[in-house]
Parts: sequence; structure tokens; C-alpha cells
Amino acid sequence: MPSKEEYFDKMAHMVVEMEDEEIADLCREYLAEGYDPQEAIFNGLIKGMNEAGKLFEEEEYYISDILICSDAMYNGINVLKEKIDSHKEENLATAVIGVVEGDTHDIGKNLVKLMLETAGFKMIDLGKDVPVEKFVDQAIENEADFIMMSTLMTTTMDNMKRVIDILNERGIRDQFKVMIGGGPVSESFAKDIGADAYSENATEAVKVAKKLLENK
Repeated sequence: MPSKEEYFDKMAHMVVEMEDEEIADLCREYLAEGYDPQEAIFNGLIKGMNEAGKLFEEEEYYISDILICSDAMYNGINVLKEKIDSHKEENLATAVIGVVEGDTHDIGKNLVKLMLETAGFKMIDLGKDVPVEKFVDQAIENEADFIMMSTLMTTTMDNMKRVIDILNERGIRDQFKVMIGGGPVSESFAKDIGADAYSENATEAVKVAKKLLENK
């Protein structure tokens, strides 16, 4: 019987190699062995997607390749998530999440959303190219604890600051924890614009969000 780690490696490999049909069977086989589905999402599927993302950044993969890798990841997730105990740490907090206005790259945002949902957060997905006012309006409407924004473009980074400026103008900045992320974003940029936190990747986002909750 293959070990959990061997399954994780196979899942990651299938995501990177765009084996979007075969991966569902592998995930079913993994579950039949009695292994934990949540671990497979974190250590197998998302690991593979992160590797594919690096290949994209290095210009070895095109956006069309990344989309098929994403399909493979989600095909595996659809099998595994049926077995996840939905009562684990249910509804730790509510967050609105989206890609800021002017940017349509949402793979990173989707990974963060998935990781946080699996960790017990209620995620309100605003999608991509989200107007700055919408982040604020939806956070209020959904009584959110977090506003989470991402971008892969330097030209749209200022829209993150605009969201925080609107919160300050309305006198409601203290009601929300603001997290940002994405390729060109950094810890220093987060501090400069007055965000509460920055996360480098989807795995880190869960740790950062939980830490912010503890300090709330």
C-alpha cells in the first residue's frame, strides 16, 4: 500500500503534468486507503499547483497550461472535499475576497479562498476586476471580519490602497482586518498602505488569518 507521502507526490505530479482526468481516480484510491482528505488537498494538490505557478512565472508554462493544471487540481478537490468533516472549526470568521479592479488573474486568489474554506472560514468570493467600492460595500453587507485583496499587476496595486482609504473615509477601518497578496506585493507595501497583513502564498494566508483572529 502506498504511503500518504507517495500519494501526495503523485497528486502534485498529476497537477503539474495536467492529468486532469486521471487525478480523480487517484484521489478515490487515496480515500479508499482511509487517508485524510484535507491533508491531500494541502500537501498534494495545492503543492502541485504552486509548482505549476512557479513554471508559469519562469515562462515555461503558458496561461492555457495553468488553466489545465487548475482543472486537474479542482477535479481532485471535488473528490476529496466530499469526505472532509464540514464541522471542523466551522465558520471561524467571514471574509470577502477578490482580485482588485484592473486585474483578471485569479488563480492565486482561488487557491487562497480554497485554503481558507478548508480551514473553516466563510469566504465571499467577489471574483476578479473588483471595483474598490464593492470590497467595502460587500464587507459591510456580509458583516465580514476580513477584506482580502490580490493582484499580479503593479499597475493595479494602488487600488488596494484606495480600498483602505475608503474604509478610513467612512470611519469603519477598525471593523475589518485587511489582508493583501500577489506577485508584486510585499510586506513593506502592506505596511505603507495601512493593511493589517501580507501573505506570500495560499498556505501562509491561513496562518496569517488565524493569527489576526487571535489578536482581534
